[in-house]
Amino acid sequence: MINFYSFQGTVTMISDFITGQNGEGEGCYKLISVDNALGALVNFVVSPTTYFVDHVMVAIGDRVTGYYDGNAPVPFIYPPQYRALVMVKNSSFQNVKVDYFNSQMVSSDGQLQLTISPYTQIVLTNGQPFTKTPVNRDLIVIYGPATKSIPAQTIPYRIIVFCEKLF
Repeated sequence: MINFYSFQGTVTMISDFITGQNGEGEGCYKLISVDNALGALVNFVVSPTTYFVDHVMVAIGDRVTGYYDGNAPVPFIYPPQYRALVMVKNSSFQNVKVDYFNSQMVSSDGQLQLTISPYTQIVLTNGQPFTKTPVNRDLIVIYGPATKSIPAQTIPYRIIVFCEKLF
């Protein structure tokens, strides 16, 4: 179980991130700087294994949310630099929650409960169907309206399942 933390803001810079001395990973890693307009700035290291919801391209000026492992070690620098596990280009048409969901389909922070319908797409990160029950797993949940209860309840449009630790 990954302890997902997030940071939301506007992309202010995208640049190549050097990972080695021999240029082996040259061009494969990016550094995406995100500013939340309240004075906080974060750099996300984006690797080939970073999952982009809907496989979108992000550009300077886009509103994004980056998810990272809150328990992973990070360099003690400013601005903070986190290894992005999941990146979301924010949209007013859908909500995204990245978290661990228990056997009752409640997120680890207790803020969202899922009700799966026959129309909910449940897929792996590679886009293939997931044919088991997605309980007790790390999930990316894409959903629309939710109740105002605690936990909020929703019927997700799509669930992306992390089957193994890819990060």
